[in-house]
Amino acid sequence: MNKSITSLQGLRILDFTTLLPGPYATMLLADMGAEVLRIESPNRPDMLRGLPPMIDSEDPVSAAHATINRNKKSLALDLKSHEAKKIIEKLLSEYDIVIEQFRPGVMDKLGFGYEDLSDIRTDIIYCSITGYGQDGPLKMRAGHDINYLALSGLASYSGRQTSGPSLSGMQVADIAGGSHHAAMAILAAVYHRQQTGSGSYIDISMTDCAYALNAISGASALANGGDPKVEMELLNGGSYYDYYRTADDRYLSVGSLEPQFAEAFFQGIGHPDWMVRVLESDQQESLKQDISEVIQQRKLSEWINIFSDLDACVEPVLNFSEATESKLFKERQMVVNAKTKSDSPLLQINTPFKFNGKKNIQHQAGSKLGADSRSLLSSLGFNTEDIDRLIAQKIIV
Repeated sequence: MNKSITSLQGLRILDFTTLLPGPYATMLLADMGAEVLRIESPNRPDMLRGLPPMIDSEDPVSAAHATINRNKKSLALDLKSHEAKKIIEKLLSEYDIVIEQFRPGVMDKLGFGYEDLSDIRTDIIYCSITGYGQDGPLKMRAGHDINYLALSGLASYSGRQTSGPSLSGMQVADIAGGSHHAAMAILAAVYHRQQTGSGSYIDISMTDCAYALNAISGASALANGGDPKVEMELLNGGSYYDYYRTADDRYLSVGSLEPQFAEAFFQGIGHPDWMVRVLESDQQESLKQDISEVIQQRKLSEWINIFSDLDACVEPVLNFSEATESKLFKERQMVVNAKTKSDSPLLQINTPFKFNGKKNIQHQAGSKLGADSRSLLSSLGFNTEDIDRLIAQKIIV
């Protein structure tokens, strides 16, 4: 796979995860040059594979799956089979990082838990991503992003007083919690292994990670500042830092907190005299209402023109297509063409990482289930007859 970023070249990862948190984490690592092998079930396909729209008529795959599983190989393997143990043992001679996303104890029952694999490879780095962690009262409880945000306290002050907690357009606990923290912890464990020669077991709880995202408001609450409340904090609608509807039912984001930005903002909307109200707590509700009435008098395009030359932390709320076509993301190379298995181009969101002025501009799109099974087993020493038998027995696909 051709890559312009090879920072993690040499890291080889066995990925037993599904859906979003684990696969997104390994996508980040693969984007930086790690070699990732997805170990997928041949009879319980990853639900992300069926998420429409499907692309590449010759080798159909979900667009979402093709992005989040890019630059990875796929081995479809029935982990409950006797032969799976032999295959995983052979893979561990080459792959020394494992990431899994089952409930606690599942990998142990299958014979692929940390203790099992560390007996085979003592320096293994093993990362488990779960909703509630490997211990604690909820460790076996099912959950999704919305549940982790609810229990972490974040949802309690995210939303509007009139309607309550609001859903985010993306999965905060899954990605900012599970994916990013897993990738960071794995790289920390790699550094530790380089220094000591020892492996690590990493326990990532998406709810722990979501709780940790209460960085500012949580710190205040723990210092006896009281629980943060909806539309009562500086950055959640309790000040004029907010979104405002325009005349054409679009929205303008206003983040003009610092004095110099606030001055530019109020000049831009034609009310420099309102600056004196910014620091008056009893004026915030009426100030927001006044700002809202002014913003609603012009279309979004007019406000864009007004603030284009003002350094005021004011920007339009773009839809995804508008963001994609913007000069910002085009110049930052945030959209690229990946190649499918049939060599067709597929537009994808690019990696956000830029090293030494370079970004990845060539990606191999995620492929169909078990696309690399035969070639991988062949490289491990299995002959054609053995591989055909495993396929016939549905142990691999």
